[in-house]
Formats: sequence, structure tokens, C-alpha cells
Amino acid sequence: MPTALLSTSSSLFSPPSSVTSSSSTSNLKNSTLCFFPRTISPKTHILTHRQTSLQVRSAVAIEKEIPENEKPDTFLRESDDPSSSSSPASSVRARFEKMIRDVQDSVCAALEAADGGAKFKEDVWSRPGGGGGISRVLQDGAVFEKAGVNVSVVYGVMPPEAYRAARGENSAEKPGPVPFFAAGISSVLHPKNPFAPTLHFNYRYFETDAPKDVPGAPRQWWFGGGTDLTPSYIFEDDVKHFHTVQKSACDKFDPTFYPRFKKWCDDYFFIKHRGERRGLGGIFFDDLNDYNQEMLLSFATECANSVIPAYIPIIERRKDTPFTEQHKAWQQLRRGRYVEFNLVYDRGTTFGLKTGGRIESILVSLPLTARWEYDHKPEEGTEEWKLLDACINPKEWI
Repeated sequence: MPTALLSTSSSLFSPPSSVTSSSSTSNLKNSTLCFFPRTISPKTHILTHRQTSLQVRSAVAIEKEIPENEKPDTFLRESDDPSSSSSPASSVRARFEKMIRDVQDSVCAALEAADGGAKFKEDVWSRPGGGGGISRVLQDGAVFEKAGVNVSVVYGVMPPEAYRAARGENSAEKPGPVPFFAAGISSVLHPKNPFAPTLHFNYRYFETDAPKDVPGAPRQWWFGGGTDLTPSYIFEDDVKHFHTVQKSACDKFDPTFYPRFKKWCDDYFFIKHRGERRGLGGIFFDDLNDYNQEMLLSFATECANSVIPAYIPIIERRKDTPFTEQHKAWQQLRRGRYVEFNLVYDRGTTFGLKTGGRIESILVSLPLTARWEYDHKPEEGTEEWKLLDACINPKEWI
């Protein structure tokens, strides 16, 4: 089953290295979305090398974005718009778009309130054939060094090889190009205070239409997402609170979700050349379509709505904590790890840079400042060492 990496803030979602083909199949990102087939679990069909070795030239077709002065009520095509007589009012596409736009509004309002004065800059864009997005960035605030909260809706066409990979079989059918729909919200929040953690979250929905020349072919759909915490210093009460909120959201739907998605998150955000995780985890999932679609829509909504209660109480506790230059220097070193992961391992970022995507959207996830020191090693037993040890050896926080 392929994965859709959706992000206007430089997607941090690509499959864990232990279960990923070494080459991507079809990769689409006009600063918005990337599409890769991969295997994710023993239940998932193993893709052949031929299925997973498409080159960049096979990228999915997406129209160039156009700046807009005003936000439309929806970025959906008329056929998907619930206000249109030609659209079913209860479509998952329409409800997912409404959800991510509502979450963008609520998260931005909460962040502005926590910052105490700074406001988000907003860019709105659309595409002639349908789709578009809203990028919001707060920079140099009192609390947040940089915060991006972005939503996008994408219509495009994937090559037939990607569709066959999506079906999880080496089909003899030779369909033509396959239309698809994707929507998602993506955010990275970098506070100024080194005792306040960075947060990342991303929730997305992907759906293909049946190829026009293969009547009756199945429509593919799946959900993905996650929320993860990246502190520079460990406050166990903060980390336990964060993971408790994630577990609570998961447990409302399936008690196996939290342990499964917590491990997936630990495995995914792994900086291989450092031998350490980027942070202290959270939840991460992708390619979810083996449950009821309505249940998964509700689950993604619950997780997205859990961002504020998981994060804002931590920010309120830590944003005014006194710190020294030493604390700030350590934060900058950890920010360097964040940059390394995004630029080296994030497929959405690397593909976007190679193929001329919208650079401001691709790199909005990066902090304003970061630091690298030659052969830096924290002294054993220090607070800095404790953070590094937790990144090397993931813990069960609750």
C-alpha cells in the first residue's frame, strides 16, 4: 500500500527505514504532497522492485499554484463540494477538509493567545483545476521562534504504475493515468525557550479514483498522521502529559493503537547517521484503511483535536522559565538534529528541493537558528546527557 505524504510545511512523514523500499515509486510534491509505495506491516503486500523503482520523471501531475487574496469557502471541486447539487453532502473529502481547516483555525488561535501578541502571516493559494491551500506562519514572536500551521487540498493524476502499487498486486491490467485526491494539515512549532519543546503534527487523507479505462477497478483510500514532541530538556511531567493525551485519543477507538503507533513513531523519527531519535516520540501511523472509513475519519479528527490539550499546557508551564546561554546552546544543537532529519531523511523535503517545489512551504518546518559543534558530547549524568540517552533508548513514558 502506498503512502501519501502531505505537507505544506515540509512533510516529516516517510516510512521507517526498516520497512521501506530503497527507491520511491511516484513522488508528487509541488510543496504539498508526495506519494510513495511501501510496505508497512506483515499484513501488507510486499511490493516488487519493479513496482517501487519509478524515477522522478514519473511524478504525478499537479497544476501550479496561484496566489489568492481571499480564502474560499472550500478548495474542493464542485463535484466534491457538499453545497453543490452534484455532490453527496456527507463525502469524506468534504468532511476531512472542513476538519483540517477548523483545526488550523483553533490551533492558530491557541498559539497566538499563548504567544501574547504575535500574529500569523497567511498565504492563500489555489489551482485552476481544483485544490489549494492556506499557509500560516508566525515568526519572531514572544514565545515562538517560528510556527507553521498549513492545510492543503490536492487534485492530481498518478501514473498507472503507482496505481498498481496502490492495489498491492502485480496486476496484468494496464490502466491509464489515475486521478487522485489528497488533503491534510501539517505543523511544526519551534518555541524560543529551550525548556519548551518543539511540536510536530500532521494528519492527512488520500483517495484515488478508478482508472477510466478499467471499469469496476477499486477506489483506494487511506489515512495517515501523527503528533510528536521534541524537547531539548526532559521534564517527565510534561512528557507523561503529552503521551497520556495521545493514548487517550487512541484508546477511544482501539486499545492497541497507542502502543502500536508509539513504537511506529519511535522507529520513524530515527536519525540513522547519529543512531538516535529526533525527540521523545508520540504517535505515528500511515496507510490505515483496514478499519471502517467513518471510524478512521473520527480517529484522525480526535487526534488532530488533541493537539491543543497535549501541547498548550506544556508551553504555558515552560515559556517563561529562566535559562542560561548554556541551555540555549544545547537547544541550538538539538535544533541541528531537527534540520538533519528533515533535510536528509524526509522524502517530501528532498524531493521538493530536487524538483522545484514551493521553497517557502518546503522549508517552513526548519527552525530560524541551529548549531553544530565538532564532536560535542554532553557529560554523563547531566540534563543534556539524559535527553540524549532518551533519544538513543526510547522509553515507555506512561
